[in-house]
Amino acid sequence: MSDLLNYLVQNDENFRRARLPALYSDFRSQRTLNPDGFAANVAAWKRGLSSATLTGHVPSKSTTRNHLTLDLDGDLLLRSLETKQFGRPLALGTVLQDALANGDMMPLQQFLKAKESIYHRSWGSLPWTVVSWGLRQVGIGGPGDNLPKGQFVVLQNLEVVSKAFSEATADRSSPFERTFSKTHFQRTFADGILEKQKLSESDFEVMVRFLSRDKNVLVTDGNTIRIRSSSQAEDVSITEEDSAIASLKELMEDLTRQTEVLNRRIDELNIAAQDAVRRKNKVAAMAALKSKKLAETNLSRRHSTLSQLEDVAAKIEQAADNVQLVKVMQSSTVALRNLNVQVGGADKVDEVLDNLREQMGEVDEVGNIIAEAGPAATVDESEVDDEFEAMLAEERKKEEEAERIKREAQQEKEAEETRRKLAELEKLAPLPVPGQEAKETRPITPVTDTANELGDMHIENDATATETEKMAQMVE
Repeated sequence: MSDLLNYLVQNDENFRRARLPALYSDFRSQRTLNPDGFAANVAAWKRGLSSATLTGHVPSKSTTRNHLTLDLDGDLLLRSLETKQFGRPLALGTVLQDALANGDMMPLQQFLKAKESIYHRSWGSLPWTVVSWGLRQVGIGGPGDNLPKGQFVVLQNLEVVSKAFSEATADRSSPFERTFSKTHFQRTFADGILEKQKLSESDFEVMVRFLSRDKNVLVTDGNTIRIRSSSQAEDVSITEEDSAIASLKELMEDLTRQTEVLNRRIDELNIAAQDAVRRKNKVAAMAALKSKKLAETNLSRRHSTLSQLEDVAAKIEQAADNVQLVKVMQSSTVALRNLNVQVGGADKVDEVLDNLREQMGEVDEVGNIIAEAGPAATVDESEVDDEFEAMLAEERKKEEEAERIKREAQQEKEAEETRRKLAELEKLAPLPVPGQEAKETRPITPVTDTANELGDMHIENDATATETEKMAQMVE
C-alpha cells in the first residue's frame, strides 16, 4: 500500500476498507441511476485528495511537496493509488473533472493570471450556469471522464492556509512588523503556517496571489509585501517607505545570519588551533589563529553595522507610530469640532439651561396648585401616630411572648437536669458517716451520752441555742 493510500485509510473515514471497493469501482453510471451514491463517492474522493495534498502525501515531480496545488502530469497519482486487490480507481478522472467544473480546483496558470477574484461571478454567466447544472442532472453535457493534465490549485486548501495565516499575523500591529521583501516573507512564514509542514516556493506564489487578490489581506508589487491592517486606512499600493522598510529588514536578517555563520567559524578555527597545538604543528596553529582573528574582525564589523541598522529600524518604527498618532489626533480634532458645532456653543447651552429651569419651575408651580386644591392630599398626623404606636405595642407583645417561651424552656431544661441528678444519687448506696464506728465501740459514759444527744439535736432558734450552751457548761 502506497504512502498516499495508507494516509487515506488511516485518516479519512470515507476510505475505510469496506468502502474501498465502491470508491475504486467505475461508478460513472451512477450519475443518473443513483445520483446520491455518485455524489457521495465524488465528495469522498475530493475531500480525501484535498486533505492528502495539504499534508504533503500526494506525490509530485518537484523535489519539494506542494500543499496547495495538485500535480496531475503523467499517471503518477494513479500509480500511487494502485493496489493489488482493487487496481486503479476507475472513476478518478470523472472526480477531478467534476472538481474543475464546480470550482473546487482551478488550473494553476489560470489562477495566477486571473485579474478578478475567483469568487466573482458576473450576472451574464448565471443563466448559462443554471442551464448547465440542469443538463448535468439529466446526464447531458456533464464534465468529461478523462484524467486532466497539469497542475491545479486546490481552493479548499487555500482557505485553510488563509485562515492560518491570519491567525499567525494577528498580533503584528506596526507597519514595520507587517512589511517584508518577497524573500524575507517566504523565509519568515515557510514553517509557521501549516503544522509540521513547510510551504514550497510554488505554494507561496499561490498564497500571496490569493491573499492579495481574493482576500485583500496582502498588498504587493511583486518584490515587497505588506500585510494590511484591518483597523487603519492604508494605501492600497506599495509605497517607497514600504520598499525601504522591506530592504532594511532583509538586510538585517542577512547580517544576523552572517554573524551566526562567523560565530560557528570562529569556534571551528579555535578548535583547529588547539588541535594543532596538541600535535605540535606550529604552522597549522598559526594559520588557524590568523583566520580566527580575521573572522573575529569581520564579526565585529557585522555587529557594528547590525547595531546601526537596528537603531534606524527603531527610528522608523517611532516615526510610523508618530504618523499614526498624528492621524488619530487629526481625526479626533475633526470629531470634536463637529460635536461642538452640533452643541452650538456656550451661549446656546446657557439658553437651553435657562429654558430647562423655566420649564422645571412651571412644573413645580402646577404641582403646588394641584396639591393645594385637592383635599385628598391632606394627611391626619394623629392617625399616623396612633397607627405607629399600635404597631410598636404589637411588636413589643410579640417580643415579650417570645422571651417568655424562651425562659420557660430554659427552666424546664434546668428542672429536667435536676431530676436526672437526683435519680442518679438515689441509685448510689449510703456512705458511712466518719467516726460512726468509733462511736459504737467507745464505752458509754455520762459525758459521751450527753455529747451524742447534742449531736442529734438541731438548732431551731436562739433560745434553743442558749439552752444547749448551758447544758454543755454543766457537763464540764
